[in-house]
Amino acid sequence: MTRRSTTWPSAGSQVVGVIGNPVAHSLSPLLHNSAFDALGLDWVSVGFCVEPAGLSDALAGIRGLGLLGVSVTMPHKARAAELVDRLSDTAALLGAVNCIARDQDELVGHNTDGEGFVASLRREARFEPAGRRCVVVGAGGAGRAVVSALAEAGAEAVVVVARTPAAARRAAALGEAAGRPGTMDDVRGADLVVDTTPVGMTGTDSAGAPPVVDPELLGPGQLVVDLVYDPEITPLLSAAMTRGASVLGGLGMLVHQAAVQLRLWTGLEPPVDVMWAAVDAAVRRKNGPAAQ
Repeated sequence: MTRRSTTWPSAGSQVVGVIGNPVAHSLSPLLHNSAFDALGLDWVSVGFCVEPAGLSDALAGIRGLGLLGVSVTMPHKARAAELVDRLSDTAALLGAVNCIARDQDELVGHNTDGEGFVASLRREARFEPAGRRCVVVGAGGAGRAVVSALAEAGAEAVVVVARTPAAARRAAALGEAAGRPGTMDDVRGADLVVDTTPVGMTGTDSAGAPPVVDPELLGPGQLVVDLVYDPEITPLLSAAMTRGASVLGGLGMLVHQAAVQLRLWTGLEPPVDVMWAAVDAAVRRKNGPAAQ
């Protein structure tokens, strides 16, 4: 059976999914199904809305139903790390899981956010973190993953700016020798500035809010990244472009972290270009002609 069969999916299709609450907005099934189609795999990805109180039962269901893995999104990343049978080194370091792969009867927790972020920098922006001065704004789960990944990629400095000094210190510690807490003044001398906060995201109270990074600190020679992908051009990215900086939105990280998940589940090289085209088309359909 091929993905293009009129009877797909069938009772024999392999199933993966994404668990979260809410989950209807997730682009993970689109990303993974487009990849399965390109690879000719009789697999299907679907969404499962799971209440926090039901997470343990949902993980038991992975075994019971024979699912091969799931993506994990909010609010389950930290709790999933406590419930799986074992963790990858990265997931253990971050205390958060965004992907579960089934290894026979064991559920193995992974975190692909940081690897996906660095892959996005390299592929979409032609930016190599090694030897660069980086500022990461935000110390939540995404921020911690970015700090760790940049340090592992050889960044010279990874400065964390957060609302509370304690959170900044904890996140900076993940950068080991390269990491340190800092202030917004550090943005001015950075090669890379990454906003990992949800400020400006469509559908949140901060939609259309001013960027958390003062645009006056930005300028030519910098790459400014906003992990928000809806809208494609956030207030921060718009302001950064006006100041002459290069910019990168959050779609790249979304695509590449999903690609890493696919590799974990299937052992195959993911068709990143196909996945990118699918999600880009979906975002453009949603946003209408202005996004063309």
